[in-house]
Amino acid sequence: MSTSTVENDPVADGHWHNSEHNRKGFFTDTSICIGCKACEVACKEWNNNPQDGTYELLGSSYDNTGSLGANTWRHVAFIEQDGERIEAARESGRKLVNLGMPSIRPRTDESAGAQPLGGALGEAASGSGGGLPSTPPMGIDLLAPGALDPSDPEDIAKLDTTPPDTADFRWLMSSDVCKHCTHAGCLDVCPTGALFRTEFDTVVVQNDVCNGCGTCVAGCPFGVIERRDDGTINTPTDRDRSASDMDVPDKNTANKCTLCYDRLLEGQEPACAQTCPTESIKFGDHEDMVDKAHTRVADLHAKGMTEARLYGANPNDGVGGIGSVFLILDEPEVYGLPPDPRVPTKDLPQMYATAGMAALGMVAAAGLAFLGSRRP
Repeated sequence: MSTSTVENDPVADGHWHNSEHNRKGFFTDTSICIGCKACEVACKEWNNNPQDGTYELLGSSYDNTGSLGANTWRHVAFIEQDGERIEAARESGRKLVNLGMPSIRPRTDESAGAQPLGGALGEAASGSGGGLPSTPPMGIDLLAPGALDPSDPEDIAKLDTTPPDTADFRWLMSSDVCKHCTHAGCLDVCPTGALFRTEFDTVVVQNDVCNGCGTCVAGCPFGVIERRDDGTINTPTDRDRSASDMDVPDKNTANKCTLCYDRLLEGQEPACAQTCPTESIKFGDHEDMVDKAHTRVADLHAKGMTEARLYGANPNDGVGGIGSVFLILDEPEVYGLPPDPRVPTKDLPQMYATAGMAALGMVAAAGLAFLGSRRP
């Protein structure tokens, strides 16, 4: 059953109660993202989102969308790093986590035992399937006859899955999305009630209620939500990025990821998670996603990738934890994420109390001044 994330104040953040649905969310594992942008395409197609300008590269990276916005609800970032930055990331990871000795094991039930592989890998390991294409060694002509023939299942079962040593250069790919915060700043400041929290504990915009005031844009600590003005996003480039003529739905209203609310109602997973070819984007109950994220980090640490860390899994941060948990391989700032996100309404109770005390002090001072002026 879904439970509130606010102690002793179940209405504060608009959470559902006695709901038959658990909180849903993403776990995005950037360590296995290949930057194919299939999630971007699937999101645009399913939600009928218009294009962002032209399809040219930005010039600053091998990217053509730039960032999240009103029309891009999933965005894959491309980040190049050299050996010096990689080592700095690993050192910062070592400071964040005590790896222990001799190694860290995933947080799993030791009594459960090893579980069989599923899908194509399971078929390959058991010999029941037709095998998977193997990665040809360097120097092999990929166009030569038989170069991409399926390999022997027994060979696949013996493959070394240790992450490659990327001492000199690496790409960081990250598929960013709305965080569906526990304490959602956009939801707190919306004056019309256009934003609401669903029975899946996600945050959705009702475009037919939104008046386009843009208050929610300033209320989001992640810069996710945006007004849809003319179907384009003004990314930082000198080139003309005007979009071609197209139908732009919900003009002049706020737009962001809905976590495919319409699909969730039908028992389906979001389009981006279903499309991801490497399963970098995982979807399910939020608690399960957090558990998987911790297990994955522990596994990478045990393999020497000390740069791996989680983002958004701490329920005590400035937004109460987020529904879209990320495994990242460097500092959050490298991915364009705030290191310490904080909902802007978090300090409102203290601000109101301080303002009330100040008002009482002014009233008391005015009263004393009035009484003093009446003395002979």
